[in-house]
Amino acid sequence: KPFAALLGALKAQLALEAPSIGGKDSMSGTFMDLNVPPALVSFAVNVVDVNNVISVEFKKTGSKIVLVRSCYDEKGVPSFEQYKENMSRITRLTEKKRILSANSVGMGGIFVALVKMAAGNGIGFKIKNIDSEKLYKPDCTALILEIPAEENAGSMFSGVNFEELGATSSDGCIAIEGMPSIKLEEAITKWSAPLEDVFPTRMPEFKEKIDGTPVENIAYAKRGTACPRVKTAKPQALITVFSGTSGEGDAKRAFEKAGASTCLHVLRDLTPGMLSESIDVLAEKIRKSQILMIPGGSSAGDEPDGSAKFIAAVFRDERIKEAVADLLENRDGLMLGICNGFQALVRLGLVPYGRIAAPNENNPALVRNKSGRSLTRMVTTRVSSTLSPWFSGVNVGDVHTISASQSEGQFAAGEKQIAELIKNGQIAAQYCDFDGNASMDTCFNPNGSICAIEAVTSPDGRILGKMAHSERIGKNLYKNLPGNYDQKLFESGVRYFKD
Repeated sequence: KPFAALLGALKAQLALEAPSIGGKDSMSGTFMDLNVPPALVSFAVNVVDVNNVISVEFKKTGSKIVLVRSCYDEKGVPSFEQYKENMSRITRLTEKKRILSANSVGMGGIFVALVKMAAGNGIGFKIKNIDSEKLYKPDCTALILEIPAEENAGSMFSGVNFEELGATSSDGCIAIEGMPSIKLEEAITKWSAPLEDVFPTRMPEFKEKIDGTPVENIAYAKRGTACPRVKTAKPQALITVFSGTSGEGDAKRAFEKAGASTCLHVLRDLTPGMLSESIDVLAEKIRKSQILMIPGGSSAGDEPDGSAKFIAAVFRDERIKEAVADLLENRDGLMLGICNGFQALVRLGLVPYGRIAAPNENNPALVRNKSGRSLTRMVTTRVSSTLSPWFSGVNVGDVHTISASQSEGQFAAGEKQIAELIKNGQIAAQYCDFDGNASMDTCFNPNGSICAIEAVTSPDGRILGKMAHSERIGKNLYKNLPGNYDQKLFESGVRYFKD
């Protein structure tokens, strides 16, 4: 079978005049109690104008659903010429913005392809009666397209083997003429159920409480009064680079776009002598900078005993400790920690206390996610406080869509500590649902943070620690995901030293 698949792939390459990019066979065979069936895995990478990229999920209700396919001969081999003509037409229509979404039928058949398109935005569909064999038959050359309701499918696809299947609907149902309809939500639940026990996506529902009150939308609308003693039009942002951190490049671009000059300091730790020398240089650079940032990643691989411990150990060195105190206490500087950097700030006590403090078992902590697994996904957060200079460009209640990636992102603290942070305006942002309400639902608060806390500051707001990666923004990123990605974090930090 793998050899037959390889020959088929070669035939398709020759017919389509498309070279192979690469391929790999599976781990065929047996290892201990793991049995892997023979398989052929292929993959490809292409370059395209990002303005012409569309995604799979249905975009609107009332859209028309069209199936475009090729003919097959008696041996099941598709007409490659017809396929190329189909794809040329679809490409031209896509460039003219006349196709809203598209999905290949593939091995799952028309039904599975439609359900996947519906699942993305929860938009249902109603299609005409289709023979069950055709509904589930694999077809690797067929595509399902969503086109605007006002378009005429006949004129769009004249000369192409197409069929108008039906339309998208607003009732959230999967409906096929002649068959009972089913709620899309129910279908998704049944679809994901077999693997839910193995890789759980949702934790049991729970609510954290403070003094008996369920999680709330925290609102601290006062602006902080902190300001630098010496203003500068182009502050220097020093970004540390530890073994395992990975967010320094995005942070550098974000600061420079905001108008800051940047300096990356790579901590050299190959030998004790190199480490000591590198700490000396880091301390000197901190004294020459106005902003100090610790980026995200996995310092020292987060092993053993949790994340950011090596970063914290370096910052407890007296040379660094004194330089940080000078930055914060004598020069009114700013500090920012994202993800791994947030974990370091919490370990050091800089968040929430505003100074490097001795370790204490009663201090707040960032611990393992409730799911026990690492996560990489987009989250929505709401601004809970505008105390911090870092949040001077936003308002309480503003909602942002931000990338998140961590295994230890659950903020944990005692009830009295949480109450004090709320009172002081130190809870800068919370995980929230699409309506902007703070949530303990793991669909929105995937770490399980108490009070849905995503970001915390020092008492005066000049030190900000947050889990979501506000630096991961740029033109054409997340283009198929609605929302506001820019918290104006970096430009606010730079503006602090200007205004």
